[in-house]
Amino acid sequence: MRRGWALALAVVVLAAGTWLWWNGRAPAYDWGIDARIPAPPVPVDNPMSVAKVELGRRLFYDRRLSVNGTMACATCHLQALAFTDGRPVSVGATGEAHPRGAMSLVNVAYASRLTWANNLLSRIEDQALIPLFSEHPVEMGMNGREDAIADLLREDPVYQRSVANVFPRDEDPYSIINAVHAIAAFVRSIVSFDSPYDAFLRGDPSALSPAAQRGLDLFFSERFECFHCHGGFNFTDSSTHENATIESVGFHNNGLYNLDGEGAYPPDSTGLIDLTGQRRDMGRFKAPSLRNVAVTAPYMHDGSLATLDDVLDHYAAGGRVVESGPLAGDGRRSPFKSEFVRGFELTDAERADLLAFLHALTDERVLTDERWSDPF
Repeated sequence: MRRGWALALAVVVLAAGTWLWWNGRAPAYDWGIDARIPAPPVPVDNPMSVAKVELGRRLFYDRRLSVNGTMACATCHLQALAFTDGRPVSVGATGEAHPRGAMSLVNVAYASRLTWANNLLSRIEDQALIPLFSEHPVEMGMNGREDAIADLLREDPVYQRSVANVFPRDEDPYSIINAVHAIAAFVRSIVSFDSPYDAFLRGDPSALSPAAQRGLDLFFSERFECFHCHGGFNFTDSSTHENATIESVGFHNNGLYNLDGEGAYPPDSTGLIDLTGQRRDMGRFKAPSLRNVAVTAPYMHDGSLATLDDVLDHYAAGGRVVESGPLAGDGRRSPFKSEFVRGFELTDAERADLLAFLHALTDERVLTDERWSDPF
């Protein structure tokens, strides 16, 4: 099959399954989560299995899936950093800097929308095509090299066996679609509900320090407004699960920029307006999950806030003032700023309590568990 047609077919087949969801007919997959947490939705056309997840893990860490062999999916998604990369913005295989940072993949199975500013992208299978084949910017740089992926699956002895085992009904299982399905299954398997906060919810009052318990109360208070955008079991308002009846999707302008006094954001990353063309969507980005937030610095879509202290300062001020330079402006006065970013008084004691709570959202297990580590 010609390269262009292979990619086009992959996109069509993946998109066709967007409305199909898990219906219980495939063998059950053990998510390793307790009964109080609902399972994430799984597309019918890509059911979960241990073998598929293991195949996806190997592909996720394989640098041969990049144009020059220097980059894998894991390059921008490091396990020790909750599958982020610690950079303000990510850098592709050819050295091209991106306008936005790598989002955490932990609990991405529960995300109702993917990436920072796309209100249409809801399936991991669809999203995985973007880093593989995008050209603006280049990430892994495999556009035009679709045959190389199929050749890798067919010729590498480990892939040759495992692909045939995972996709036994396919006449030719060594396809881009199957590679993407396996990677998506691995990413979907990265679930995290074993933080001190979770232990506290399960009934262990000692799991949270007194400071973290006070911080919990502050976080969920109307005075600080944090929970409006970072609420629910996954600490984001863009979340779903297998039993969800109402779709939760949220994009917000938090007053990070105001370049022209009329709410403008930097031209290389203006938010949801890029897709909708609606002026009211200027600077609106998805509120990411705050699980494991203490290890995912720097913060915001462009990594422009270095620490959690900086983030608290930003919200306490009701937006950010950039004093000079090309990004100068008073984000507090943006006409597009969310009504929940109003500013508040924050004492030193309250700051310490909020930070203690945010640190208590770290699940050390997900940062080290061999199920999600580099198999090479």
